[in-house]
Formats: sequence, C-alpha cells, structure tokens
Amino acid sequence: MLDAVTSAGSGDGAAPPTRISAATLRAVERAAGRLATLSVARMDERLSWFRALPADQRSWVTLVAQAGITGYITWVNNPASDSRIAGEVFGTAPRDLIRAVSLRRTVELVRVAITVAEEHVPALAEDPDERRTLRESLLRYSREIAFAAAAVYAAAAETRGAWDARVEAAVVDGLVRGEDPQSLSSRAATLNWDQAGPASVAVGAAPPGERDQAIAAVAEWSRRNRRATMAAVHDTMLVVLLAGTASPGAGLTDLFGAGPVVRGPVGLGLAGASRSAAEAVSAFRVLPAWPGAPNLVDAADLLPERVLAGDPGAAELLRTEIFMPLAAANAPLLPTLDAYLAHGGALEPAARSLFIHPNTMRYRLRRIAEITGRDPWLPRDMLAFTIALALGRLPRTQGEPHWTIQP
Repeated sequence: MLDAVTSAGSGDGAAPPTRISAATLRAVERAAGRLATLSVARMDERLSWFRALPADQRSWVTLVAQAGITGYITWVNNPASDSRIAGEVFGTAPRDLIRAVSLRRTVELVRVAITVAEEHVPALAEDPDERRTLRESLLRYSREIAFAAAAVYAAAAETRGAWDARVEAAVVDGLVRGEDPQSLSSRAATLNWDQAGPASVAVGAAPPGERDQAIAAVAEWSRRNRRATMAAVHDTMLVVLLAGTASPGAGLTDLFGAGPVVRGPVGLGLAGASRSAAEAVSAFRVLPAWPGAPNLVDAADLLPERVLAGDPGAAELLRTEIFMPLAAANAPLLPTLDAYLAHGGALEPAARSLFIHPNTMRYRLRRIAEITGRDPWLPRDMLAFTIALALGRLPRTQGEPHWTIQP
C-alpha cells in the first residue's frame, strides 16, 4: 500500500512542502506501461539511430523505460534509495544492450523519457500544488537516473578494461615464452589486434612502482601516438608489443626503468612478433656486456654478446646474414675481410698482403657493407664480422636449432 509522500528540499522560511497523495502515486504506477510506450514512440520519432536498432534491443529499451517509471514510485517513497536505482532500472537490461547503446545515446534516451514523463505525470494529480511537486521531484529523479546510468557504464568499462588487460598480458607473456602463435591468435583477435600486420617488441627494465601503473603509461603513450600496443610486466622486464614499422622514438624509453631499451626486429603477424620478442629478450639479458649501449638499441646490435652468452639463434643469424652471403659472392670477399680483420682494420697493410691496390680493397669493403648491412669501419661491426667468420667455419652441432631468416 502506497503512503502519502512529502516532497523534500524546503528551506528555512519556505512554504510547507506539498504532499503527494497515495492515490496520485497509484495513478502514476498504473500509467507506467502507457508512458513507456509513449516514450519509445517519441524515441522512434526523434532518434534515427534508435529506429535502426534490432527489434530485441528496442523491446529491452521499452522495458527499461517502464522500469524507470516504476523506479520513480520507489524513489519518491524513499529518496534515500538512490543507490538502488541502477539495479532497479538498468538491471532489467541485458549486458549486450550496454555494449550496443553508448552512454551518450543512453543520455539521449533518458532525456526523451523524462520529457514524456514531465508532460504526462503531473497531469495525473488533481491538486495544482501536487502537480508542481511532481514536476520538481521528476527533475531530481532525472538527475539520479543520469548518475545511475553513468555508474552502470563506468562499471561495465572497468570490467571490460580488467578483462582486456588480462588478455593482453596473456598474449605478451605467450610471445615471451615462445608459445605457438596460433594458440595466441584467438586472444589477440578479442583485442582487435592486426594479426597480419608488421610488429616488433621492445624490452627494458620495468619501472618502479605498481605493474598496473606501468601498463597504464604504455596505454596512454599508445593513445597519444595513435599506435596500437600491448604490454605486460614479465619478471623484472617491461615488454611492449608495437604495431607498425616506424621507430618508436625516444618517447618510448621514458616508459621503462633505468638502462637501455632493446627493440627486436620487425616481423609479420604474431609469428614475426614472437621472433622479435625472442631476440629482444635475449639482447636485453646481455646488455651488461655492452656498458656503452645507446638508450634505444636494436637486438641485432648485440648479436656478438648474445653468441658469447650461448644463444644459438644469434649464432645462426651471424652465419646466415654475414658468412653465407660473403661466401656465395663472386668476388673474393671472405679473404678480403680476413686480411682486413687480421690487420686490425688497417686498409693499406691489408691490401698489400693481398697484392691488390688500396682502392680495390676499399671497393670490396663497400661491397661487404652492402651485402651484410654492417660497416667494416665500425669497431662493433668488426667484432660481429670476426665472430661470424669463426662461426661460419665451424661445423654445426648436430640438432642445433636454427631460424629461417625472413625478408
């Protein structure tokens, strides 16, 4: 049985609040279905996107509108029940409706429904003062409905964000552990990741503080630079998967803790990203062997250190990228490089030892640089050449794993 209700909000010196009779509240309750139908008809008339909704979603909106009128009866009886509005009104809607109708559009629906209520609900009261009280209470109720809608969407966003974060961490951890890319495909698909596009992995020390803060900083960098990313803290490392081929720039290194950040090679799809992660992690672990490493360093620049640390993949890369192309060249490039390295990078003594002109020596060294992508005049590349030639002449250990080099 509905009791008579007094409108709230009167201040000192104000006229006594007008009571809403139980009869008027019952009339409002009986009109709930009709008002909901009128509201939906008005939505259909004014909102083109609402007309395009599937029939099942339109029917759910009708039920929500009706629950909103019924919720008004509950609220006006007990204004302190604001916290229950979300459950009583929006609890009738399935979770799919929240995904299909954005918060902005929900506000449009609420505005239409409240407008219809303001036009018809006060007329259900016979007393003019009671009608005024109904209008005032509807205004306050519309505010509570708006807050309740915002809370529902905020909770849905938090739930979805937490789920996405767990899936994202699982994909990145899977890449680091070398899981089959096919097994990661379905998880990446839920995050709308381009599984056929180019990608690379950056690895550095995890910044101090909570893991969630580090991941949030990467997400903010991603939005600011309009570049898709995934990130996870793996042991003491922050691992970031980057879409595209462009260099991440210096801004990326600010997301990591102290020390250089290693970027793996760009590869295609999740298979290429897995390869990039393997190289980046391998290079990150040997960074102490190169004290002068730049703040952002490619994993390929640490191939000599990775070989010394026992990385068979790095050894295979030096064989296939340096030794094998030089051995297959028409010109005698291997003997030229041997002589050059044997003389400590001194060009003219090396040329004399081969009985060739220094200009011929220079030409062959330029050809070596073109074929391998490494500069014979740089000390670190000379180290890579020295190790590559040794590896190329050593027999492979039976069963030694090797990588297929992608173009």
